[in-house]
Amino acid sequence: MNVYDFDDTIFRGDSTRAFWAYCLKRAPGLARFLPRQCAAAVRYALGRTAKEAFKEAFFYLFGRACRTRTPGRRISGARMNAGSARGIWPRSSRTTWSFSASPEFLLAPACRRLGIRPPIASRVDARTGRYTGLNCKGAEKVSRFREQYPDAEIGQFYSDSRSDAPLAHLARRAFLVRGDSYTSWEV
Repeated sequence: MNVYDFDDTIFRGDSTRAFWAYCLKRAPGLARFLPRQCAAAVRYALGRTAKEAFKEAFFYLFGRACRTRTPGRRISGARMNAGSARGIWPRSSRTTWSFSASPEFLLAPACRRLGIRPPIASRVDARTGRYTGLNCKGAEKVSRFREQYPDAEIGQFYSDSRSDAPLAHLARRAFLVRGDSYTSWEV
């Protein structure tokens, strides 16, 4: 199996921020939630709140913005392309998995559109913005991988982030993505 980080690897940029910007552009009245989000960002920057609490304040906007069953469909098709790693991931593959700290509800429709398996990502309630599981980052990605695929092996792994080192250690070959290129990941 081949495993890819989603944000800044398959998707050019951060899918959560892209969707946030899309929501604000489409419904400018949602700017009323910005003070709440900014306050959460300040608390997080000062070390007074956990990252998950900050992200929940951020995700809260999505429940208000999107009254559809699959809000992730709203990410523009132009942005849902091969992204910064164009040449390294197959357009359609039954052996391609995506992992991300972004919410599953945003990424699942994008992965379907790209022809890859559903993502292993952060479990977040799309209506409330609340986590229903742990933030899928670092060692949690390995836990989720082992939970769903206990005997699977990772052939190749691609990510733009060193925080994905736990998954890189599991792969036969790991690559660090930078823009439109990648190099061997020294693990």
